[in-house]
Amino acid sequence: MSQIQTEVIAGVGLITLNRPEALNALSLQMVIDLTTVFTDWRDNPAVEVVAIRGSNKRGLFGAFCAGGDIRFFHDAAIANDPALDRFFTAEYSLNNLLYSFPKPYVAFMDGVIMGGGMGLAQGADLRIVTERTKMAMPETNIGLFPDVGGGFFLSRCPGHLGEYLALTGQMLIGADALAASLADGIASSDALPDLWESLTTNTQLSAAERFEQLADLVCAPSPVSAPDWLSPQIDSIFALPTVIDIITTLEQTPGDWASRTAHCLRQRSPLMLHVSLEQVRRGRHLSMADDLRMERNIVHHCFNTQHLGRSGITSETVEGIRALAVDKDNAPKWQPARIEEITIEMVEPFFTSPWPDDQHPLANLD
Repeated sequence: MSQIQTEVIAGVGLITLNRPEALNALSLQMVIDLTTVFTDWRDNPAVEVVAIRGSNKRGLFGAFCAGGDIRFFHDAAIANDPALDRFFTAEYSLNNLLYSFPKPYVAFMDGVIMGGGMGLAQGADLRIVTERTKMAMPETNIGLFPDVGGGFFLSRCPGHLGEYLALTGQMLIGADALAASLADGIASSDALPDLWESLTTNTQLSAAERFEQLADLVCAPSPVSAPDWLSPQIDSIFALPTVIDIITTLEQTPGDWASRTAHCLRQRSPLMLHVSLEQVRRGRHLSMADDLRMERNIVHHCFNTQHLGRSGITSETVEGIRALAVDKDNAPKWQPARIEEITIEMVEPFFTSPWPDDQHPLANLD
């Protein structure tokens, strides 16, 4: 059975992610198929609006996309499988396509949405969450960084919230995503089937008018209460120049929030905390295409960290995935083990392209 399902009804292209046993984690084939669909629909005048949703083992909605298939990353890196490179090139190309998509695009972000799922949804014109939404960019927990355009969309969160989300991987529940400017509207999960159907019924209206009607329904103005984790200290502490400055200040700051945040950072990959902070800081000044080119460089170095003499099974990313998803001992052996041991010389090479400009895998993005 296909891992994505598509149909066009009344001018609306409908996509359902259909890998529920893996929380719709993206395979290379899913990325290729989605790219084909979005490219075809971009150029098809019969498609005026596009909508995407997930599915779970019990039916539709309930899980959007848990990210990329990290077990595949692990196994492919160890086997030196070229499909790993193809995956990231194809995924980042898809992310750029979605950000530049010229037609109204709506993402129903019900349930889990992490990593690669955020890459699918953040380029949408209308991003709908529910009370069941669990949103995060938790990559530093597996020795990776918040990719799929995270340097672009996290850096555009209010203040320095993007740095906080990138480093901690803080989970956003429901309306939290509105407070972070990572969603546009909210609806009850029970209402989603009717809202989805509303895009293709009432054909007295054009597809674009139905899209606008949906946006009006879910974006009704209402105050968004600040979540407990949204401390006013985020802007001052996560604006500090380095991860060492951030952790030092947190550990010197009284209160439960600072203590919890410092403890969280101490569990993450020290190396990738430093890389992720630099990524978000650089991404703030880049276009999406340039950010994705930067991230393609970084992800290459994650699995081929030649300047540290590490690759494949000895890389930070493979070790992080091993601990979380393969052996599940939740005891990664980070190298170096402490935030204070990371130097500029360890971080800077992640941002150096291993390819000449004209041979970069994403050279043609615009």
